[in-house]
Amino acid sequence: MKSQEYNRFKNFIDMHLLDFLPDVDQNSQTVLDAMKYSLEAGGKRIRPVLLLEAFSLSSENTFLALPYACAIEYIHTYSLIHDDLPALDNDELRRGKPTNHMVFGEATAIVAGDGLLNTAFELMNKDMLLYLDDAVKLKRRVKAAYEIAKGSGCKGMIAGQIADLEAVNRQCSKELLDYIHVNKTGAMIVAAIRAGAHLGGADDKMLGKLTVYGENIGLAFQIVDDILDICGKEEETGKKTGSDQKHNKCTYPSLYGMQESLDKLEELNKSAVAAVEPFGEKAKCLIDLANELAIRIK
Repeated sequence: MKSQEYNRFKNFIDMHLLDFLPDVDQNSQTVLDAMKYSLEAGGKRIRPVLLLEAFSLSSENTFLALPYACAIEYIHTYSLIHDDLPALDNDELRRGKPTNHMVFGEATAIVAGDGLLNTAFELMNKDMLLYLDDAVKLKRRVKAAYEIAKGSGCKGMIAGQIADLEAVNRQCSKELLDYIHVNKTGAMIVAAIRAGAHLGGADDKMLGKLTVYGENIGLAFQIVDDILDICGKEEETGKKTGSDQKHNKCTYPSLYGMQESLDKLEELNKSAVAAVEPFGEKAKCLIDLANELAIRIK
């Protein structure tokens, strides 16, 4: 069960997630409907919540970070739409509902993903334009947008995605598996935390500790997903289990075995918690989130 603070931020995101979508004319309504469909399908909102949590360690007005929190969820949702396509994972279920291409067709799903990605950057740039006369606040927003762009780009999520694709049906080394997980999943989680920290005006010491937290929690999050693909329940995960084995993907359980994967998860969780404990009560949600990853697989 998520903490009260986590649920508060998640509800805040859900309440405003559609606020920043573009107004379109009738000729473009189909793609907007497809974009909304995947955004409204639910989800844990891990990345935007982490962004708001990191922001709140240094600042209080979370509305100021909302455009970036929504932007990173747009990017995450686009990546899921594209991941589910027949050319990639060919999944029919996401977040307990038919995947985007099952409802709107493959072509529209591709364009809907493109629409979400571009809307994310339009949103962040529009927010930056409000601070052209305030160099300090503008610099914070430029840094945040850069973290999100880098985390979702060819040195982050996309790098992990292509490595993951090319590792199918091949012998996968431990180094390659870490590369896949650190980039495909971890990079966007680190980006969310660092973006929130920049927006809130965190100093270098806080940014460093939050980065360590993000690196550990990002890898832990993917290991949990690997484990749940084997032993999770479809009604809880929102997607069909056994997909990794079906596609002969390289995962922590397939390479290390279940027990060593569980041991690695515990190690990562402890390191994540230790990184943010110095922030005291303000880091309670971050600590609870790290601890909950282990609970999900019990």
